Amino acid sequence: MPPTPDLLTAAQAEFDRALKRNIKGLGYFTTSGPTLGASPKDVLVERGTMRLYHYHPRVDDVYRVPVLLVMATTNRGYIFDMVPGQSLVEFLLDAGFDVFMLDWEAPRPDERRLTLEHYVLDFLPSAVAHVAEETGEPDLSVVGYCFGGVLSLLWAALHPDPLANLVTFTTPVDFSKMEMFQAWADRRFFDVDHLVDTLGNCPGDYLYTAFDMLRPGSRAAGQLRLYDNLHDDEFVRAHRMFDRWGADILPLAGEYFRATTKQLMWENRLLRGSMTVGGRPIDLARVTAPFLHVAAQHDHIVPPAASAPLLDLIGSTDKREMVLKGGHVSLVAGANAKKRLWPNLVVWLGERSQ
Repeated sequence: MPPTPDLLTAAQAEFDRALKRNIKGLGYFTTSGPTLGASPKDVLVERGTMRLYHYHPRVDDVYRVPVLLVMATTNRGYIFDMVPGQSLVEFLLDAGFDVFMLDWEAPRPDERRLTLEHYVLDFLPSAVAHVAEETGEPDLSVVGYCFGGVLSLLWAALHPDPLANLVTFTTPVDFSKMEMFQAWADRRFFDVDHLVDTLGNCPGDYLYTAFDMLRPGSRAAGQLRLYDNLHDDEFVRAHRMFDRWGADILPLAGEYFRATTKQLMWENRLLRGSMTVGGRPIDLARVTAPFLHVAAQHDHIVPPAASAPLLDLIGSTDKREMVLKGGHVSLVAGANAKKRLWPNLVVWLGERSQ
């Protein structure tokens, strides 16, 4: 029987799509991806692995209390500033916030001896002091992402005075609930002392493989989705942004990695209240500033259960948890973040930043 008009139309559409996909595919392999993290900014501090940025304002009327974004030590901070129209930094600037970011570079071999104390008692306080000097304001809102949130919590418990507001995204406090990480970091099989003593810093490739193990088939599935959507410019642009960021894993300073593995992954000290930094006990009940934690409903890296006890540990009377749709990355970046997290963050901070 001859093909029906509907079949001919469908076949023509599929042929056109395949042709367009092949043409676009040539462009994909012969061009570079979009420029990321390009919002205009000044570099206030460039010291070792530490970078402190101050972003240029985009509006005339600015909130009194500045905002310091604290990035996780495993990844680059441009997740906060992807491209125009998909940038949390840009969104905050347009809402009238004075925005700073504490970002990280790969530690050099001679920085293997950087410890948790360097991050909590040196880098973070130094960034806070520079923000105060730059703005002339004693108050500050700190927003920490993932392990940047852990560092922010440790700092806030020891330095509660300059803190006006504290926000954490996908920040674990019960490391026993990070089951896949617990499996590969099991002390019966993983000799963190041997790794650090042999290699110095923990290699970025090692961490990249660990993250990949959380969803072993996701990278192959992502490549298949990319091939199927090469005709769609917006899909390709988003894929290139997130694929580049996800692969841009930083090594970790050896002593810092040793301490966080033992104190957090193995001994779960933050949850148990036995955590110390530089011999000083960490008591999250000392954090009395307004506090907001945002968890991602489908987070495979920091499941909501890993951050669930956080609200009870914080001493503030003004505290809230939001659980929003999304994953560990899509919570903070991309089209859905612009609709869900970013507006909620602006409203919450705006009410407390006068």
